[in-house]
Amino acid sequence: MIEAEFYKKIGNSVVKCELCPHACLVKDGFTGFCRVRQNVNGKLYSKSWGKISGINVDPIEKKPLKRFFKGSKIFSIGSVGCNMKCAFCQNSSISQDDQFSLFLSPKELCDKVLSSTDNLGIAFTYNEPIVNIEFILDVCDKLKDKSLKIVLVTNGLICLEPLEKLLNFVDAVNVDLKSFNEDFYLELGGNLDVVKKTIEKCSKICHVEVTTLIIPQKNDTASEMSNLSNWLAAISCEIPLHLSRFFPSYKMKDKSPTKVETLFQLQKIAEKKLKFVYLGNI
Repeated sequence: MIEAEFYKKIGNSVVKCELCPHACLVKDGFTGFCRVRQNVNGKLYSKSWGKISGINVDPIEKKPLKRFFKGSKIFSIGSVGCNMKCAFCQNSSISQDDQFSLFLSPKELCDKVLSSTDNLGIAFTYNEPIVNIEFILDVCDKLKDKSLKIVLVTNGLICLEPLEKLLNFVDAVNVDLKSFNEDFYLELGGNLDVVKKTIEKCSKICHVEVTTLIIPQKNDTASEMSNLSNWLAAISCEIPLHLSRFFPSYKMKDKSPTKVETLFQLQKIAEKKLKFVYLGNI
């Protein structure tokens, strides 16, 4: 473990994490909401630093990024932990159960990235990378002069100061906008307003694409898609929106997959405001 950034000491060995809007007050010996940031003797530590759950060289379109160096491949890594608790999580074994396969230092990981041929750069993905920000910053610092692209695939639930520090390095972001309904966000342990601000901030600095997993009876109404696409178009009508088909997983195995015709209907609504609307998982 290494000492975390973005926290302050409150007193009586309690610390306040300032990485994301949960603003966890963490007592000595306990972890915050994400389970990978732990108070040890009155200091906050990153338990997930260097823990790698998966490594692949993926097509950039798989992130998904459709309009960022199309046709390229990117070195992709995941760690463990997440600061949301989505019942439909596709990667619950690493986001909620913290299963990792190996440990790599930033230098060891960078050596792997640099030795990988025909590679655009590195993508932090699979779990929620924000909760592993210290490791990401260490890696990015070692790669900053290597002419490689840095990609972040994130839920966007992050405070402004750490986001700005990440954006000193990041070239492209895909933000998972779970819904355009605050009540649904609260069910997931998230905050819609914070995610919207993340998208707005990133759009001023780097390439941004947005993904929404369409879940039956949760976020699949025409009115919600109209509101979402109107808001996104107000930032830029050229921000690509990915509408992804839901399949039963994790704690939502009793739900049916999203009907393909529903995705086509929502795509037509979004295309009234946005130039680029893609369908995924169909």
